Amino acid sequence: MSDDHKSEIAARAAWLYFIAGNTQEEIATKLQVSRPTAQRLVSLALAQRLVTFRFEHQVSACMELSEALLERFGLKYCNVVPSDPKDTDSTAGVATSAATFIEQMLSGQTPVVMAVGTGRTLRAAVRQIQPMQAPHQTLVGLVGNVAPDGSASFFDVLGRLADRVNAPHYPLPLPVLADTDEQRDVLISLRVVENAHALARRADVTLVGIGQMDMDAPQFVDGFISRDELLQQIKMGAVGEITGWSFDIEGRVLEGGVNARLTSAPLKGAGRGFVVGVAIGEKKEKSIISALRGQLINSLITDEFTANRILAAT
Repeated sequence: MSDDHKSEIAARAAWLYFIAGNTQEEIATKLQVSRPTAQRLVSLALAQRLVTFRFEHQVSACMELSEALLERFGLKYCNVVPSDPKDTDSTAGVATSAATFIEQMLSGQTPVVMAVGTGRTLRAAVRQIQPMQAPHQTLVGLVGNVAPDGSASFFDVLGRLADRVNAPHYPLPLPVLADTDEQRDVLISLRVVENAHALARRADVTLVGIGQMDMDAPQFVDGFISRDELLQQIKMGAVGEITGWSFDIEGRVLEGGVNARLTSAPLKGAGRGFVVGVAIGEKKEKSIISALRGQLINSLITDEFTANRILAAT
């Protein structure tokens, strides 16, 4: 873990202790560390003078937003990172935060199953992960790794992550979309696909991007669906998508349309483990809120700008 990451975690521990009044045991639970580590983090924050008579770290406002989102939506985990005032669409901060979260989840001795989606932000996060040896961890893909033209998907995250952490991984060796509903049924009945879907269902940690459903929708811009298919999904009420699954304003997964040909692992909802949405931006505000409302995710990594908009809108 880099010194910057360690300082940020220490700052969060100090905020929880000195400002929010959490016990060390509560801090350990919220930061997913041991109690002795929580104590050391608070001590580190004091030694680095992140805390004097007032909170001196830029993460203070972000922590307040994180706590507000945790309470508003009953989340298991939330991290709000500072926004770049000159570029509110920059994903650098959330990519760093997602990288830190992934490292924390995979660096422990307890085996975990981690399911991952695709997308630019998650790819950026993987690039920041420090190489480690984690052969006791298990990674599984949520989305097919074959592009519409039959080539390997440019947006695949699973293989890159497995290389960084030296962990066994289980991809979905499928096109993201089948040509027909019937073809999709055949593809997902394959034993290797059924095994991967089953592994995804019992994942301890799931990380996904959240896409909006408009003319800049990632599915459309990246060539996975046509303009007509996009307009059909919007007409059906789609406001966003997670791993290709379109959902409406209430966070309900749509029946029919593109969803009927999708080979991605079904969305399991927020009942088991961490289901972390990683997304920012004004364009994604509605889709993030709907995913939270429908409990398609139970954790969120976002930035100040987006967090403020979500809280103001809800």
